[in-house]
Amino acid sequence: MATTHPIKDRPDVELFHEVSLIDQLANSRLERALPQGLSSAQFGILNHLARQGEPMSPAQLAATLNLTKGAVTNLLQKLEAQGLIDIITDPDDGRRKWVSLSDGGGAEHQQCLKRLRPLMEEVRGAIGEDDFKAALPFLKQLRLWLDQNR
Repeated sequence: MATTHPIKDRPDVELFHEVSLIDQLANSRLERALPQGLSSAQFGILNHLARQGEPMSPAQLAATLNLTKGAVTNLLQKLEAQGLIDIITDPDDGRRKWVSLSDGGGAEHQQCLKRLRPLMEEVRGAIGEDDFKAALPFLKQLRLWLDQNR
């Protein structure tokens, strides 16, 4: 006789399962749309720096993106080698580094957004902008709670 698992029917469990699947599927589509040599993790850093609009420390990026400092260091080294970011030493504290988009990184970010636009429009057309707007307050509230309760 099959055993039922009532926990799978809980809305919180189902939501996190759906979010996990959405993340995997969206990441796969993102990777296919990005230019050769730019991973979704690297794009995530470029995108965050572009949205932030000001330099960030590697530690701030690691905390914000929920990555280890080692993983961020590796990604930053690759992005710097491609000329997409600038890493400068803090003039007041030589131990501290600041990361910002280079001019080339800003241009690459814009190119990536152009490549992603058809995908985003396809999704928005299939789901509907009103549904996205309706989901945002809850998703932001959930993200904030998770961020504050790491």
